[in-house]
Amino acid sequence: MRKHFSAVIFTSLLLHSPLINAQQPSAAAIIEQAQQSQWRQVDPSNVLKISLPTGDAYVELNPLLAPNHTQNIKRLAKEGFYKGLNMYRFVEGFVAQGGDASGNKITKTANKKIPAEFYLTTPTALTITELDKSDGYAPITGFINGFAVAQNETKTQTWQVHCHGIFAMARGNETDSGGTEFYTTIGNSQRYLDRNITVFGRVLEGMEYFNRLDRQPIDGKAFNPITDVQVLNDIAKDDNSQFEVMRTESAAFKALIEARKNRTEAWFVTSPGYIDVCSMPIPTRRISR
Repeated sequence: MRKHFSAVIFTSLLLHSPLINAQQPSAAAIIEQAQQSQWRQVDPSNVLKISLPTGDAYVELNPLLAPNHTQNIKRLAKEGFYKGLNMYRFVEGFVAQGGDASGNKITKTANKKIPAEFYLTTPTALTITELDKSDGYAPITGFINGFAVAQNETKTQTWQVHCHGIFAMARGNETDSGGTEFYTTIGNSQRYLDRNITVFGRVLEGMEYFNRLDRQPIDGKAFNPITDVQVLNDIAKDDNSQFEVMRTESAAFKALIEARKNRTEAWFVTSPGYIDVCSMPIPTRRISR
């Protein structure tokens, strides 16, 4: 199988602190040399293909932290709910939002509204790959199953955070009013929204297609129509796309965190010795057969 990277970012403009340790391998080298066992193949039954006029985006859903939202949007996709709808809201540097703007479309098997899943509560501490405890929005931040997350002090509440390219369910003022209207963040992290809304996935590939959507309606042109939203596993005969994500519990990912905190590339004069959860890209690659 031939692999190529689709969402790995290697740049940083945080140049404020310790001198670089030239002996440490670069982020690029760590990713290139990571063994196959340190990558996880993404389950196609948890991937949505969102077909937009600008191109196809692929989203991995997060059933661990939001099982009901994951199940419901897959039901919506299977019944063709999003066909003929559109990405009706675009706020520059904030979100692109899609679904039924009227709120009138009837569902068949899925629910129009489901209880919020702002965070997962566990009886005991949930282990994640932690970053330094210096986040302004949560006591603990880190990664689990390829998603950027945060936790309370006892690690018994865990939620996915609003980094660039997350996938979430819009809602009204009522906490349980979400169910069909999804959005992705297209700007810098919107961490102030954490635990106020259900985040249940991230874009694996195709963020550029959200960014290229029309900002405002144009006379005589359909406004950002959605061709379809489909579960990748259901369309395997037509689309055999497969993705791998670096295991965020792996030694390679932990080394990558250190490399991103302490940049060794020749261009850098100093390096911050720090990285926040939304500045730590999760290596993702497409598998081509």
